[in-house]
Amino acid sequence: MGGAACQSDSPSDNDNQEKESRQSDSRDDSSPNDPNIVWWDSDTDPENPYHWPKWRKLTNCGLISLLTLIEPLASSIFAPGIPELMRDFKSDNSELGAFVMSVYVLGFAFGPMILAPLSEMWGRVPVYHICNVFFLAFTIACAVAPSLDTLIVFRFLAGTFGAAPMTNGGGSIADMFPAEERAGVMAVFSVGPLIGPIIGPVIGGFLTDAKGWRWDFWVIAMVSGAIMLGMFVTMKESYAPIILERKTIRLRKETGNDHLRSKLDTGLTKNELLKRCIVRPAKLLVFSPICTIFAVYLAIIYGYLYLLFTSVPYVFEEAYGFSTKTVGLVYLGLGIGSFVGMGWFAFDSNKEVKKQMAVDNFKPESRLKLLPAAAIIFPIGFFIYGWTVDFKTHWMAPIIGLAIIGIGNLVCFMAICVYLVDAYEMYAASALAANTIMRSIAGATLPLCGMKMYNAIGLGWGNSMLGFIAVALIPIPFLILRYGEMLRKKYEISNL
Repeated sequence: MGGAACQSDSPSDNDNQEKESRQSDSRDDSSPNDPNIVWWDSDTDPENPYHWPKWRKLTNCGLISLLTLIEPLASSIFAPGIPELMRDFKSDNSELGAFVMSVYVLGFAFGPMILAPLSEMWGRVPVYHICNVFFLAFTIACAVAPSLDTLIVFRFLAGTFGAAPMTNGGGSIADMFPAEERAGVMAVFSVGPLIGPIIGPVIGGFLTDAKGWRWDFWVIAMVSGAIMLGMFVTMKESYAPIILERKTIRLRKETGNDHLRSKLDTGLTKNELLKRCIVRPAKLLVFSPICTIFAVYLAIIYGYLYLLFTSVPYVFEEAYGFSTKTVGLVYLGLGIGSFVGMGWFAFDSNKEVKKQMAVDNFKPESRLKLLPAAAIIFPIGFFIYGWTVDFKTHWMAPIIGLAIIGIGNLVCFMAICVYLVDAYEMYAASALAANTIMRSIAGATLPLCGMKMYNAIGLGWGNSMLGFIAVALIPIPFLILRYGEMLRKKYEISNL
């Protein structure tokens, strides 16, 4: 039998899956009633993840969301401990200190190139399990690293395998939830990559102060190990082509009919399938204007976030005399803002989608309704943060600026991610992988020049420059709201 169709990132109900199978390049050369075609048994087939019990869906999504929180959290947990780490390794290179943190995010850029295709070949669950084991191993290696060089290598490898939930999580959610239920679940899932790095320094500040920077990694290893065990015990495969492929193999054995095949089977060999799946994120990034625009847009926003992560410890220790553990608490401003943004988006988005579903007029662009407002809010936070720190006003003022950044940042991130899942439902994992690659490269590289910029032009003008760039990007959400549907349909990519 050929490989399972890697086109379908989302098993929807039977009507939607019929549409997907027709849109795919599946070798469906027989009639819809061909007895050799394996499909769902009925509109309520319990094997179809859309019809799983709610507890099963929530268990899968809960574990994935926990993983999506912990693994980005590991990117920044030891940010407050970077000065201590550099002293331990007898280095005073501030750029190298920033790179120790950002190299983990560089792994997030490399991982999706391999992990998204593998999830479309083997299914979601095997990729989660394999990546969990390697993430745990390399996190422990970071905790015992004997030198700065080995720490950097282990951080990169941990980030590479830690990219699995961010790359495949959106696809897993699309596998199990219809569009009208998806925003709330995606809100919880999407908050991980943003809240994780924000609360990481809060935890890391106290841990480093009490136990030293190596304990940051030991705690991550213990928590991720517990989640790994939970996933081994309870996770169930949700990817429709793999479920149907397994069902086909089972029926062949039971009936002795070797002509049976899955309706989502492309007829490709595993090697052909791998080649096609590996190039898919790149094809989306290059040939889909929507994917390209949003990848660049989120890359800038995400890069700004990691620039803040690396600069906040130095800024608040020097400007306000904060200790390591109190510097960690500064990030709560971003965290509170992010939770406000999460609630705002989840409430408004689901309400809007249900309204459109009621008249059978749902368009993915409805997910972007709040994006213009978030794009305006985002730079305001940088102006407040930069100038209040520059003039050394009360420490609460720049934290308010960080909270405003958090609101704009999270709404932008969630709106775009949920939009990509809805717009590229068949290719959700690949669309998210393309986006993850771009934003992770920005998250890894922008912090390297952050302190140089602040030292050269000051905190006020440095953050204002970031704000002005964000202001220049404000027209993008308005233009996408107006022309996004036209671009999406005009540049639809076939044979992905």
